[in-house]
Amino acid sequence: MGRTAAIIGGGIGGLAAAIALHRTGWQVTVHERQTGTPPTGTALGIWPVALRALDTLGIGDEVRERGCPQKHGEFRRPDGSVIARIDVDKLERRTGDRVHLLSRPALLAVLRAAADGCDLRFGDPIGEVAALRGTNDLVVAADGVFSHTREELFGPRFRARYAGTTAWRGTLDDRPIDTFAEYWGAGVKFGVTPQEGGRTNWFASAAAPEGDFRPGAERAALQQRFGHWTGPVADILPKISEEGILRHDIYVTPKLPSYVAGNVALIGDAAHAMNPDLGRGACEAMIDAVALAAAMNTTDASKGHGLTAYDKNRRRTTQRLARMAGAASWMTRQRHAVPLRDGVLKVSMLTGPPD
Repeated sequence: MGRTAAIIGGGIGGLAAAIALHRTGWQVTVHERQTGTPPTGTALGIWPVALRALDTLGIGDEVRERGCPQKHGEFRRPDGSVIARIDVDKLERRTGDRVHLLSRPALLAVLRAAADGCDLRFGDPIGEVAALRGTNDLVVAADGVFSHTREELFGPRFRARYAGTTAWRGTLDDRPIDTFAEYWGAGVKFGVTPQEGGRTNWFASAAAPEGDFRPGAERAALQQRFGHWTGPVADILPKISEEGILRHDIYVTPKLPSYVAGNVALIGDAAHAMNPDLGRGACEAMIDAVALAAAMNTTDASKGHGLTAYDKNRRRTTQRLARMAGAASWMTRQRHAVPLRDGVLKVSMLTGPPD
């Protein structure tokens, strides 16, 4: 009988881990509390390093084909003046690839199809991880930012905390664009990106009290904050419908002392939920999955060295990215010294974006 792995969570990280482990000979069962993959969601930026991880899973080219390659990128002020531009050509010269923008449902569909050799159990929530630990060689906690597994293993002080920022997201049909653009105001920002199918993905964020939602009045809240801005923001706002707005607060996880405990490995948001300002959350979950499978496929993995290698490989990198994302979020929340903030952003773009 082959090695067995139980995965808690059937989202991006969980499905990627299922594919990676199954490809290296593991018998994999995925336990997902939702009854299916979500049908709605906005665009994700799949960075070159994540595309290489997807190549390992055999689905990188399909994601490239389905997604929209990022051709331009820029940061602007509310009046439309340019703060800085992203040198996407430099990124391609350095990595051989571009960022590809693909909606969450489309990415999940690709991952789910590739995981068809695994036992996918949707509508199957897991109460405590202890039951799985005793009956599987490996347990992968991919249960997201509010991970019950993380809290069970490391205690309530590692519960996700509110990051001080709330976000709105949505898409508009039949509005093709080819530019990633963020407009930065005092403590708020509004962004647009391409999305497959000729759609435009939009997002906005602002510092706000936790849970300060306005059911039925989110469009009015956006209009109040951004209604006097120019460019695509002025064009998009009137076309947003109330029912097309997704609103959520941003939560991050405290810095964990380890991503493993016994035969359990945490990946993705369960391990390192970060501010979305770098657009790397989904990417790092997929990279975690591939790195974990590679580490568990070593000759001495059965002695626990595989999990130790995974933790050593991924914890420092992802926690550094989480700090960078936190710093980027802090910059967008600044209401004072905005010219200084814009100068810092401009200088940070000189080296080009990270891989």
